[in-house]
Amino acid sequence: MARFDELIHQPIRLRIMAALTAHEPGAALEFTYLRDLLNLTDGNLGAHLRRLEEAGYVRLIKTFVARKPRTYVEATTRGRRAFEEHIAALQEILSKGENK
Repeated sequence: MARFDELIHQPIRLRIMAALTAHEPGAALEFTYLRDLLNLTDGNLGAHLRRLEEAGYVRLIKTFVARKPRTYVEATTRGRRAFEEHIAALQEILSKGENK
């Protein structure tokens, strides 16, 4: 049975991981793009990214573009694996409901 991940299951973190894993490995999304895409505040997104980063699911890349700080976010290999496992666990739950 696939592993259900409580950390990812939280709705905002689920949406963050879905957005990040929709792109190829190594692709990073700009913090402001992710914030706007998910309709979150800076603080809310930052807090959820911190939790995901502590778990090793995302990596934050801080850089400067034209002297302005920019933060990019990418899903790590570990994060992608955890997300895939979580989705598989959800699919198992759904398939069991369909077989009744």
